[in-house]
Amino acid sequence: MSDTRKIIETVDITKVYGMGDISVAALNGVSITIEAGEFVAIMGQSGSGKSTLMHILGCLSRPTSGQYFLDGEDVSQLDKVQLAGVRNRKIGFIFQSYNLLARTSALRNVTLPLLYDHENPCSLEEADVKAEKLLDMVGLTGRMNHQPHELSGGQQQRVAIARSLINDPVLVIGDEPTGNLDSHSGEEIMYLLHALHAQGTTIVMVTHDQKIAAHTQRTISLLDGLVNTVTHNGKAHHEII
Repeated sequence: MSDTRKIIETVDITKVYGMGDISVAALNGVSITIEAGEFVAIMGQSGSGKSTLMHILGCLSRPTSGQYFLDGEDVSQLDKVQLAGVRNRKIGFIFQSYNLLARTSALRNVTLPLLYDHENPCSLEEADVKAEKLLDMVGLTGRMNHQPHELSGGQQQRVAIARSLINDPVLVIGDEPTGNLDSHSGEEIMYLLHALHAQGTTIVMVTHDQKIAAHTQRTISLLDGLVNTVTHNGKAHHEII
């Protein structure tokens, strides 16, 4: 049995919206495990449950039943305030629409999560130093004082990637991170994600694009709220996970 550290472990999680006759089960008992250092894609058609699963994995919502262990901690029944604390400490997000603050520099956008971390406060100077290193790492050394409207889509996504790493998260979640980019910019972002993965970053990426999913080590495909297939190294097969 592997002793590798588990970053994600879900046990029969369900998510039901509504009540009684008008209730809809978005997830019907999903059990997955993602270990430290893995790069995994989650795919599925509209209505498959992939967005619901991403929200639960990102501590944006709670499952109706079942358990979710994030980095060994059962976060299944935490309240909204507690979940917000977990998100800020342990998870970095990369969104399709970048979600950067307008009229705010790239540097300040990256430091924002640190400024909201009341459990591990740091000075503005310390935050700037860390953000500068991350922006340099993603190739934006000369764009630190630029605002989002002064940056290309690919550059904005690089800012978002730097922001996702500022709190040293145990997990980075990408929600269609190349969805708003042209093919060239998308390839650059995937190259950057590969570089982060090579450094040991655990990445879960939600995508509808099979070509993008093929960049990862493993693709988990959902259908009707259940795990349908798991693909390893380009070969799909059914398995219990």
